[in-house]
Amino acid sequence: MKRKIDDDMPIGKLVPIKDVLPPPEKLVAPRDDVKITLAFSRRSIEFFRHQARRNHSKYQRMIREVVDRYASYFMSHPA
Repeated sequence: MKRKIDDDMPIGKLVPIKDVLPPPEKLVAPRDDVKITLAFSRRSIEFFRHQARRNHSKYQRMIREVVDRYASYFMSHPA
């Protein structure tokens, strides 16, 4: 009779590996956010919502990223 192999069990010698993941409190980057209210055109919001759905993201996060990149660019390239 053949011995059955359990797919859930490791094969070969087990070797401990170094823990490479940071602790949970270091996984969340602190953000210095300020909550504001803005009015956008319906067309712009529909664009970001559509893109967010296609990319499995959130449209507000995408808008925030666009504004952050715009600001970063012009802060490093003053006129």
